[in-house]
Amino acid sequence: MSDGIRCMQMRGGTSKGAYFLASDLPAGPAERDDLLLRVMGSPDPRQIDGIGGAHPLTSKVAVVSPSATDGVDVDYLFLQVVVDQPVVTDKQNCGNILAGIGPFAVERGLVAAQPEQTSVRIRMVNTDSIVTATFPTPDGRPRYSGDTAIDGVPGTAAPIVLNFEDDGPGKNVLPTGNITDTFNGITVTCVDNGMPVVVVAASSFGKTGYESVKELEADEELNKKVQELRLEAGKAMGLGDVSGTTVPKISLVAAPESGSGTIATRTFIPVRVHESIGVLGAVSVGTAVMLPGAVGSDLAVMPPEGSHRLSIEHPSGALQVEVELDTTTTPPKVLRSGVVRTARKLFDGTVFPR
Repeated sequence: MSDGIRCMQMRGGTSKGAYFLASDLPAGPAERDDLLLRVMGSPDPRQIDGIGGAHPLTSKVAVVSPSATDGVDVDYLFLQVVVDQPVVTDKQNCGNILAGIGPFAVERGLVAAQPEQTSVRIRMVNTDSIVTATFPTPDGRPRYSGDTAIDGVPGTAAPIVLNFEDDGPGKNVLPTGNITDTFNGITVTCVDNGMPVVVVAASSFGKTGYESVKELEADEELNKKVQELRLEAGKAMGLGDVSGTTVPKISLVAAPESGSGTIATRTFIPVRVHESIGVLGAVSVGTAVMLPGAVGSDLAVMPPEGSHRLSIEHPSGALQVEVELDTTTTPPKVLRSGVVRTARKLFDGTVFPR
């Protein structure tokens, strides 16, 4: 590896990560993960000897390969590289990094660009689910400039439409089988529509739900209670001992602050607080508040009848998602979910691991 490894760094949504072809990395997970720790500069709070950004949102990796699944173009494996521990985990998806997968697949020649716009069908390996990404390719290459703005990212870029496909009639968005559960005396809704999330009213922790990221991270007692709750909820959601994993996320919810908002969120990922909210985390929160009797459903301001667009508020603004449910079935069935994101290529070249 002394000659380095081909790598593209991209901003995907409100995250940033290193994108690799699977064929450019070691095939064995242990050897691959060791290499990625050295590439990103972990374990070190500053990641000073690697390309990681010293924060969970900027210490992410996408591994992309041609898909063997019929009708699917590429496989996308998401890996979270922990900043200050020698840990690489595949226990979750990342919908923000997902935004860059389609353009990356075209850049690397895995998918041929179409004349005006290109759709790439992607299998998210972490959860074996399918999403289609559609983005402009007017000159046969991905166009990154455009007029689409997303909160938490300066400037504008070209839109990337992500349409998540239903996982089938057996998909249960309620991992515990219940609309609500109680752990450590706190009522929650456990939901998974692409990301395992525990939805909790901020008031259950004595919070307004409008605190800044800095205020929440500085509250040691709150963090202790959140992590205790996460451990109990993880077991009930069938995730086992989650002390060493990044899921489930804990999302504190409150009534929306703005007149156009659906619900306000503050999300632990799992120790740091998200500067905004993850794409799939927002979809899962939106799914929860649409369920009658779920935590947050009494706080949410729902869109007019016939509209399925929800505005999920977060510390940097809001994320627009679309979720359509059939609540007449038990468990409720996801009919459709989607979101518009942006991505931008930052560099394409060779990275040299420590």
